[in-house]
Amino acid sequence: MQKLHNGSCHCGAVRFTCDLDLAAGTSKCNCSVCRKGRFWKAIVPVEAFTLVRGADALTDYRFGDGKIGHCFCRHCGVKPFGHAKIEGYGEFYAVNVACLDDASDAELAETPVRCEDGRNNDWNTLLTATRHL
Repeated sequence: MQKLHNGSCHCGAVRFTCDLDLAAGTSKCNCSVCRKGRFWKAIVPVEAFTLVRGADALTDYRFGDGKIGHCFCRHCGVKPFGHAKIEGYGEFYAVNVACLDDASDAELAETPVRCEDGRNNDWNTLLTATRHL
């Protein structure tokens, strides 16, 4: 069920809302930045995401082909979301599920998680060993 969620970084300088259905699934991947940061994402269409405050607190980090903006709070270092426009996928936000302030522990425990092979840019192959992600 679609639900409007409120999210933030750790210090609260960055706040956002997004309309998403956690039961529709989330993902983790093994690319270098997601693996090191243990980033757990839910994909949100641009029209379902609103940055409420903190644009001035965000730092954008890009690597590889630079298509994905990894947005970090420059005060606390937390990555509340990423932003991308990728051919074949369109424009979207990748919201850090751990930054959803109003998602209960029970709701998060029931949320389906796909573990994808981002290291090899093979997003359709699901990983079998996932405990480290």
